[in-house]
Amino acid sequence: MTYEKIYETLKDHNQLQLLSYYDELNDLEKDALLEQIADIDFDLLNNIKTVGNPEERGKFDPVDTLTIEEIKHNKEHFFQIGIEAIRQGKAGAVLLAGGQGTRLGFEHPKGMLNVGISNELYIFEIHINHMLEIVNQAGAWIPLYIMTSQKNNSETIEFFEENNYFGYSKEFVFFFTQEMAPSVDYNGKIYLEEKGAVSLSPNGNGGWFSSLAKAGYLNKIKANGLEWLNVFSVDNVLQKIADPYFIGATIEAGRTSGAKVVGKAAPDEKVGVLCLEDGKPSIVEYYEMSDEMRNSRNAHGDLLYNYGVILNYLFKVSELEKIMDWALPVHVVEKKIPYINEQGDLIKPGTPNGYKFETLVLDMIHRMDSCLSFEVERNREFAPIKNKTGVDSLDSARELMKENGMAF
Repeated sequence: MTYEKIYETLKDHNQLQLLSYYDELNDLEKDALLEQIADIDFDLLNNIKTVGNPEERGKFDPVDTLTIEEIKHNKEHFFQIGIEAIRQGKAGAVLLAGGQGTRLGFEHPKGMLNVGISNELYIFEIHINHMLEIVNQAGAWIPLYIMTSQKNNSETIEFFEENNYFGYSKEFVFFFTQEMAPSVDYNGKIYLEEKGAVSLSPNGNGGWFSSLAKAGYLNKIKANGLEWLNVFSVDNVLQKIADPYFIGATIEAGRTSGAKVVGKAAPDEKVGVLCLEDGKPSIVEYYEMSDEMRNSRNAHGDLLYNYGVILNYLFKVSELEKIMDWALPVHVVEKKIPYINEQGDLIKPGTPNGYKFETLVLDMIHRMDSCLSFEVERNREFAPIKNKTGVDSLDSARELMKENGMAF
């Protein structure tokens, strides 16, 4: 797209500030900036109108959960179904790794964080080790798709190559970048993060499947007969990936998706809860729940809305294809956004100063016809590293790793 067309487009959307420093750029920088602007979906900015007016939700009901005790009774049966699906090449995994470790004081991809004390042990390495256990049991490699971002893609690939993929077969590891969305101030003006660069951020974990398809992997997945994709986030160092029990139970139940869940530590724990919404699987965030929902119990005294999701999902590929053309809800999230001011200085705000636009994988669950709620032991499969200290921090994860006998 030519400069003239870009200029007219920006003028139409009242975003000419993106060209404020155009004349100061060299030819390569000019081309890069115009290319970034050409890729912007300006319709996203309309979602700012929803701030303060949350989407009205439907009627919530509790969901039946396959509990830990029930799983134990059928453990071997589920395992045989799941391991056979893996052996036949029907299951793959998708690692959501587009984030940086900034909140941890680590200016690199979060998966590169060394969580070891006596030995070097990286988050990426832990996930690969978990997958290698299943590979060895099945006698077959599991395709692993790693979603990065434009900001950490090169560093992530280099890290894997430097470490020889931690023993995993390079032929079964595929990288793709997440699509990006602009960051804006409270008036909807798009920020510049450099004089020649638009402020962009990953468009949320709900964009993983469209990004994977855009990268050209969907056709390969279908051609290879891959039927299931296990999607998981990078920060949980205890989670089990391509878990045969989880895969087998979901297949046996005839569901189109599955979600690993843990029992809530308390009624007011800040986790999204798997439930039914208007009869379809859904996830209600803790802040959307009424006091009655939080505290309602069944005849046995158990919480009706008791099972929190841990961002470990299983999706049937054919069902994902069906929803590809359905736009997911866009969540407008208030953030601290570094930007170039009118004087050309880089400002790093200490408080939120605008919005980012995200889609969420939890909204994909609501697009599914059915979802198996699969309970796992919290202390065995849930140790996220999100904060520098305190709850869900490196220290708390290390305590759980020690409890599970991990050498680090």
